[in-house]
Amino acid sequence: MKKLQFLLITVLISTVAFGQLANDNSMTVMVDGKEFKTQPRQVKIGNYAYLTGNGTSPDKMLRIWLGDFYGRPAVEAGTYLIVNADRPDTKENIKRAQDLGKYKGIAAIRYVEETRSPRMEYHVGDSQNNADETLEVKVGSDGFMEVRFGACTLEGTYWKEKAGATVLGGVGRLTDKLRDKVVTSATGFDQDIDPEGRG
Repeated sequence: MKKLQFLLITVLISTVAFGQLANDNSMTVMVDGKEFKTQPRQVKIGNYAYLTGNGTSPDKMLRIWLGDFYGRPAVEAGTYLIVNADRPDTKENIKRAQDLGKYKGIAAIRYVEETRSPRMEYHVGDSQNNADETLEVKVGSDGFMEVRFGACTLEGTYWKEKAGATVLGGVGRLTDKLRDKVVTSATGFDQDIDPEGRG
C-alpha cells in the first residue's frame, strides 16, 4: 500500500510541476479566411515528431509533421516539401523531394475542426502532393524553432459518426467524448480530437 501511495504522490507532484511550465510559443494560421491562433506543442509518437496546436469551442487541431528522408523526426533548418498528409512518408514522396535536390525533408499538415459537439461531426483537411508547396524551418542556437509556410491547399472532407456507433456506445461513449474535450481544454494536448478511423 505504501508503494501505491508513494507512486500516486510522485505522479501528482510530476503533474503539478508539469502544469507549471510556461508555454511561450505561438501559432497563427488562416484557415478558410479565419484566423486560428493557439500555443503549439511538440509531441513525439514513435519515430515521428509533430508540432500540434489545439483550440476549443469548437475543438480544433492543426498538426504539422516534419520528417527527413529516412523516416526520422526532422528539426534541421531548411525547406521541406509539403506532401500528402494521409500517407506522407511513402517512397514516392521521399524520392520526389530528394530528386528536386533542394529540400531537407518532407512535411505534412492536417487540420481538424469539430462541426457538431460533442465530437460528433468534423471537417478534416489534409495536405496533398501539390506542386511548389513548401514549409521553411529556422532553428536558433537556443533550440527555438520557427516554422513558416505560405499558402497550402488542404483537401477537405467531412466526417460524421454513424448513429449506430453512438447508440451502441450509449452514455459511456458520450461521457468519453466530453471527458476528452475537458482534457484537451485543460492541457492543451489533443485528446482523441482526430476522428480518423472512428465511426
